[in-house]
Amino acid sequence: MQSAVSRSSRFLMALLGLTLGLAALLAVEALRATRSHQVTADRALRDYATVAAWELLTASDEQLQHAAGAVLGPVVGSPAASPYDSIPSAAALARAADSLLPCGAAGDSARFVFSLDLRSGALTSRGAEPPGPLRTWLADTIAREARSLAGPTGRYATVWGPPGTGGAGRVVVYGVKAVRYNGYAVHDAPLAVYGAVSCPAGMTRLVAGVLAHHPLLPAQVAGGLPNARLVALTVSDPSGAVLLRAGPPPGEGAYAGDPAAGPGSMAVRAWLPADVAGRLVVTGPGLRLPVLLGLFVLTAALTAVAGLQVRREQELVRLRHDFTSSVSHELRTPLTQILLYGETLELGRAGGEDGRREAIGVIVQEARRLAHLVENVLHLSRAERRLVRVSPAPVAVAPLLREIVERFAPLAGGDAVRIRTELDESLVATADVDAMHQIVINLLDNAVKYGGTGPIVLRAGLNDGGVRLEVEDRGRGIPPRDRDRIWQPFVRLRSNGATPGSGIGLAVVRELVVAHGGRCLVEPGSDGGSRFVVELPGAARLPLDGGPLPPAAPAPSASSRESPWRAS
Repeated sequence: MQSAVSRSSRFLMALLGLTLGLAALLAVEALRATRSHQVTADRALRDYATVAAWELLTASDEQLQHAAGAVLGPVVGSPAASPYDSIPSAAALARAADSLLPCGAAGDSARFVFSLDLRSGALTSRGAEPPGPLRTWLADTIAREARSLAGPTGRYATVWGPPGTGGAGRVVVYGVKAVRYNGYAVHDAPLAVYGAVSCPAGMTRLVAGVLAHHPLLPAQVAGGLPNARLVALTVSDPSGAVLLRAGPPPGEGAYAGDPAAGPGSMAVRAWLPADVAGRLVVTGPGLRLPVLLGLFVLTAALTAVAGLQVRREQELVRLRHDFTSSVSHELRTPLTQILLYGETLELGRAGGEDGRREAIGVIVQEARRLAHLVENVLHLSRAERRLVRVSPAPVAVAPLLREIVERFAPLAGGDAVRIRTELDESLVATADVDAMHQIVINLLDNAVKYGGTGPIVLRAGLNDGGVRLEVEDRGRGIPPRDRDRIWQPFVRLRSNGATPGSGIGLAVVRELVVAHGGRCLVEPGSDGGSRFVVELPGAARLPLDGGPLPPAAPAPSASSRESPWRAS
């Protein structure tokens, strides 16, 4: 049977181990998938921030191209028929140029339009008079830029004025008037450049207008969020000066995109704030990882509980096996003695009256030993079913303990001479007499079996209004870690394995003591060994003149006699 249980336990533990390993593998794979998903989501969010920056730059450039075409198109939109044609002056742009990158009341006074004849290098302006260095820079830079301007006629470019020329913080928007050869406008042969010089505020106004009306991310990605809540932006001129900050603060954990910048134009940087990124279509994983980790922890906990149950089952099987073996041994010995001396009497081999008396004495002694063992087993059975009942009544302790020692002497045999008593003659306790017999006999029997060869002392005295019984031996002692375990049923210490015993005597003691509302414990002995202590409530000292006993204390109720253990 034990082998079958062991095989079943091993199979169960192996199955639980495989289950735990599978749960761990699933958790690890889920963790890897979650990390991969997170990395992909982070990369996608940063890419979307980059897309938003480029979308703003592209949309702003388209808006600028549209505004520049409305102002410069009538002049540069139609190519010249000949390289020798006359060209219009800057005055042709003066009226319409007010709508191209307006600066507002504070900055429009510095705006002007210009025309540059690339054949002669003559620069004319209308509006605010540009400083000399700025005129020189326009003549040189715009001429050079105009000859490298890519694209067909109608394409307009932007240049930002450099510091030190009076053009710091200026933005120049211009277009090129080309020459027609054989019916085609050839851009590689420009004639003149027409443009407008404005302030950064005009470019800022244009970008702000784009932000207000042009979505930077597709609607299916943005989830309906407007630009003002979706993207944090900075717009800078080519020198790095910030023209515009828009959107919510990026904050910690924001997803930064790559800067977007066109040749000679603005630079745009975009961030997706962490709280906004969680609302986009492309986000990190949800609650799957905590659920999987929780599942793994639950599986591990169940495996641990199952392992403890298996271990407890194995321990219980071992304890029951040891108990059966011990009880069988204890039953066999007295039964053998009773049978032997009974057959001796039956066959008339006792050898006279003295022999018959000796045989009868042995039979009675072994019968008492059997009765004591059976009584312990019955008490254990009643405790398992919570049927232990006691009837406390006032009783003189010293006479009762002497009577118990006398009754125990036949059980102890030759070891009875080792028992010494130290009793308080005036002590009266409230206790069940039969239960006291069982308690003291079990303690004495335990001391005789495991207490070595030294004397055994039985003491009784008053302690805090209760009776304190002590049985002290000179044995090996009990380690501190085992002083609570020995009161449990079927527990026998390894050091006592060679000594016969059932492992239930001290458990019965504890059950009966608790039924009285008391407690029991083990202390180190004064000369080595152990001191088993039982404390019961309701005791007093009476005069030695034979006065009446005190009234009986009420017995503990059934609910208060809760057992400290349950037999499995």
